[in-house]
Parts: sequence; C-alpha cells; structure tokens
Amino acid sequence: MKRLIFLSLLMLSPSTQSAPQDLRGTVKIDGSSTVFPITEAVAEEFNKVFPRVRVTVGVSGTGGGFKKFLSGYTDINDASRPMKPSEKQKAKAKHIKYIKFPVGYDGITVVVNPKNTWATELTVEELRKIWKPQSTVKTWKDIRPEWPNKPIKLYGPGTDSGTFDYFTEAILGKSGRSRSDFTKSEDDNVLVQGVMGDLYAMGYFGYAYYKENKNNLKALAIAPKKGAKAILPSLQSIKEGSYKPLSREIYIYVKESSLKKPAVREFVSFYMKHAKNLVKNVGYVPLTPKKYQAANLKIEAFSAKK
Repeated sequence: MKRLIFLSLLMLSPSTQSAPQDLRGTVKIDGSSTVFPITEAVAEEFNKVFPRVRVTVGVSGTGGGFKKFLSGYTDINDASRPMKPSEKQKAKAKHIKYIKFPVGYDGITVVVNPKNTWATELTVEELRKIWKPQSTVKTWKDIRPEWPNKPIKLYGPGTDSGTFDYFTEAILGKSGRSRSDFTKSEDDNVLVQGVMGDLYAMGYFGYAYYKENKNNLKALAIAPKKGAKAILPSLQSIKEGSYKPLSREIYIYVKESSLKKPAVREFVSFYMKHAKNLVKNVGYVPLTPKKYQAANLKIEAFSAKK
C-alpha cells in the first residue's frame, strides 16, 4: 500500500535515541490485511533506527495469522477483531500468554465503482438482504426497483479475515454467516482492483484502502435503519462513532514470551510510541493519547517483572 513515510529521527523520543544501535534479533508478524499498513509503516521506521533487527510482516488475515501465532511461528499478530473464544482456548491449552494492544480505529467501507451513478447509500437492512446466506439478490434492481436490472458482482474478504468476521457479525448478526457466491481475497488490494474494474461491482474492506484509492472508488453512506440518516465513513465519523455499525478498534496481539526478547520488546514499545502519527498517516483513526500511554505502561510493567 502506498503511503507517505514522514517519521524522522528527530521525532524519536529520547529513550529510543539512546537505545543501542547494535540491537539484533528478529520480529515475526502476520495477520490482518487491515492492520498491515500500520505495522508495515512502523517496521520501516523502526528499521531506520535499528537496521540490524529483521522485521517480517505477512498478511494471512486475522484468523490465518492467529493460526501461525498459536503454532509458534510468529511473535505478533495483527488483528482487526478480538481473539475468538476458540482461539483463546487453544492459547490456554498451549500455555501461550499474550497481551492485546489496541492500535487505532477503522471503519469498514462499502464501495462501488466510481461510474456507478445510482447508488449513494444503503441501509443495514439492505446490506443484510445482499449478503445473507442464500440471498436472492442477483441484480441491482433486486435491492431497489429503480436501480438497473444488471447483475451485481460482489467482492469481500476471505473467511480468515477479521474484517469478514466483524462485517458478518455487525450486519448479519453472526460472525461468519454470509452468502458464499462472491469474489474473496485476504488481500484488500485485490478487492480494490476488482471494484475499480467493474461498473456493477460492490465490495467492502478497511477504510485506509478506500482512502488510498478514493479517486477510483465511491464509498456508500450507511444508515443503521430505514429512515435514519445515512453516514459516510470519514476520519471524523469513525472517531466519533456516528458511522454505525461498521466502526471498530483494531489491534496487535503480542506473546509474552516474545516480549522477553529485546528486539520484540523494543519494536512494540516503538509501535506504541509512534502509532498515533503512523495510524493517521496510513488512513486510520488514532486512539487517544491516554490509550497509547496505557499500552506503554503495560510494556514497562512487563519489562519490570520479567
């Protein structure tokens, strides 16, 4: 994902500036495509300060990332939803302790092709009608009678995606409950390209991917119920919570055993210290300074007792 990298060494905190420049080690990260742009930005800036630490950032979707996280392959999992009860049980069975760090807010964005002249908004009820299992919606006319009698082509995240889980729970009432006849991908850029290339397409993914491609996509305003005001996703509407019900927190999960490694601990501390600026830079909404401060206090407390 394209973005501006703006963080310079002059912006670093005194504690980071004084850290040893010969720090070595590896930091292995996987998980959510939604959180990926933030973590990638953090990794690039971190490596400017600690060039001898090898940071790898993969994209397997939140669920796919948790599989790797719980199998011992990664130190950190990017997550666009909280850990599921079944995942918590696996962690407990394997004696894996972890810390969840919120990193920002996202608004799942429903998009259409920019040449689509008829659709500007949808209700949650209409989204439910489109995406429910065994949906009878095949054309745009099936949504609203005044819309074109043209086949609708749907794009969405794959089933390992936390965005898929959150969207299906928020819109359909149960995580994972969805029609299956749509083009799926864990890579949001594939979904972006699909909607861009098809006049009759509709898709959904994280707000940052829309913002990055807003000249080639059109976001739809969402009304929580019929007759209610439809709200477009924006940094402001996501931050204030008026973009309902598709606003959410996004996270990183870090193994406590990995935090014992200096390279990982330094990376997570760097992440929390600079997340506010980098989250905004890649197109998401930062948390309050108090929440980032609380995250750093968790790291400091863990370091003190290790």
